[in-house]
Amino acid sequence: MLLNKKHVYLLFFSIILISTAMHFKHFNKELIGIHVWRQTQTQSTITNFYEEDMNIFNPHRNERGNTDGIFRMEFPLLQWLVACTYKVFGNSIAITRVFMFVIGLLSVAGMYKLIKNMFNNTTIAIIAAWAFNFSPSFYYYTINPIPDNLSLCTAIWGLTLFIKWLSTSKNYLLYLSALFFSIATLCKLPFAVYFSFPLSYLFFNYLKNKQIKTLLLNSFPFLMALLIPAIWYYKVIPTWHGNGVVQGVFDNNPGGSQLVDYLQHNLISTLPELLLNYASLPFFVLGLYFIIKYKAYQHKLFLPFVVLSSLVLFYFFFEINMIAKIHDYYLFPFYPLLFIIVSYGIYNLLKLNNKIATAFVYIALLVLPFTCYLRMKNRWNIESPGFNSDLLKYKNELRNAVPSNALCIVGKDESRFISFYYIDKKGWSFASDSLTKEDIESKIKKGAQYLYSDSKQIDSQFVALNHIDRLILEKGSIKVFKLK
Repeated sequence: MLLNKKHVYLLFFSIILISTAMHFKHFNKELIGIHVWRQTQTQSTITNFYEEDMNIFNPHRNERGNTDGIFRMEFPLLQWLVACTYKVFGNSIAITRVFMFVIGLLSVAGMYKLIKNMFNNTTIAIIAAWAFNFSPSFYYYTINPIPDNLSLCTAIWGLTLFIKWLSTSKNYLLYLSALFFSIATLCKLPFAVYFSFPLSYLFFNYLKNKQIKTLLLNSFPFLMALLIPAIWYYKVIPTWHGNGVVQGVFDNNPGGSQLVDYLQHNLISTLPELLLNYASLPFFVLGLYFIIKYKAYQHKLFLPFVVLSSLVLFYFFFEINMIAKIHDYYLFPFYPLLFIIVSYGIYNLLKLNNKIATAFVYIALLVLPFTCYLRMKNRWNIESPGFNSDLLKYKNELRNAVPSNALCIVGKDESRFISFYYIDKKGWSFASDSLTKEDIESKIKKGAQYLYSDSKQIDSQFVALNHIDRLILEKGSIKVFKLK
C-alpha cells in the first residue's frame, strides 16, 4: 500500500500528537529516574549559563568549591541553546523538557527523510519514523536534558543530507552534512564515527574512478568539519581526571566473565527491549535476512554503512565497561543503523504483497506505542526518583534555608551533581560517610558556611570537631547546619 502526501502528513501529525500525549504529564516533573545523575549535570550547566555567564566556552558546574567552577567536557551547545530560551521564557524545567522534545521530533523527521532518500518510498519512510519514535529509550530520553539528543539529531540529518547530495550533486548539501556531523561530534565525542560514512563512500568511489581531485574536493568539508571538534577535545580531554570514558574497557580491567555478562545483557535485553521495542524486533531480524537474500551488499551505500557499523561496534566494545547494563543512552550512535535495518525488513515484507505479511506489519506498528509506554511508564516514578527522595520532597525548603550565594558542604552524594541541583547551591561535595579533619577544616577556611547532610556519621564528625554553630533545618533525612 502506497501512501499519498496527505496520508504522510496525517501520520506525522499523529506521531506528534501521540508522543505529546504520552509525555504530557511529565513535562512539568522535576528531574528523576534513570540517569538523573547525567540529567542534573546537564541542567545545572544550563542554569549556570542563564544565571552567571552566557559565554558558551565557559560552562560552570555547582561542585566547584570557591573557584569559578568552569568545567569543559562535551562542547555545551545544547546547554547554551536551552539557556538562550530561558532568556526569553524564564528558568523552567518544563522549558528544558519541551526544548528536548522538539529536538526529538526533529530526529524523527530526520529519520523520515533519511529513509525516503534511501528507498525513494514515502510509505516506508513514515513507517520508519513511526517505529523509531516508539523506541522505548528514545521515548524516555527525548524529554530529558542530555546532550546526546542533539548529537543524535544532527548525526541523522548529516547522513540524510549526504545521501541527498549523492542524487543531486548540490554542494551546499555536502557542506551542511559536514556541519551537522561536526555539531554531533562536538556535542558528544562518540558521534565522530559518523564522519566515516561520507569519507569512506568518497574513498571507495575514488578506487573506482581514480579521480583524486574529486576525492579531495568532496572530502575537504568533512575533514575541516572534523578538525573543529578535534581541536576542542584536544584541549579539554587532558582536564578529565578520573574519567572512565577516556580509558574505556581498560579502566578497572573488568574480567572476561564480567564483559561477557555485559555483552549478553545488551544483546538479549537492551537491544530488543529498550533500543528497538519488541514489536520492531521481527522487522530487524527480517531486515538482516533480506540484506543477504536480496544481495543488498551490492548497493553503493552498503560498504560505507559497514564501515560506520564497524566503528560503532568498536566504540561499543571499547566503552562496554562504562556502558555495563545501565547506560543505554551511550548507545545512541546505534539508532540510525538499527532503524535502517528495521525499515529494510518492513520494506521487503510489504513488497511481498501478501495479506498476512501486510496485516502483521500494521498490527505490529499499532502495538508499538503500547509496548513502549508499558516498558517506560515507571521511569518517572516520584516515589522512587533514583536518589534520596527527601531532596525532591523538600526541594523548596532546602533551597530557601540559607542565602543563595552561600558556599556549602553537601552530601552524601556520589554523583556530585544531584544534591547540588536540588538545593541550588555551590560548594564542595562528599561521597562517603567520612571526611578527614584536614578536609573539613580546609573547606571551612576556603569559605564553607553551611553543611547539608543526610549522613549521621558526617554530622557527628563536625560536632566532634566543634565546627557546628547550630541546626538550621531538618527535613526528613537531611539536616542543614550553620558552620562556625
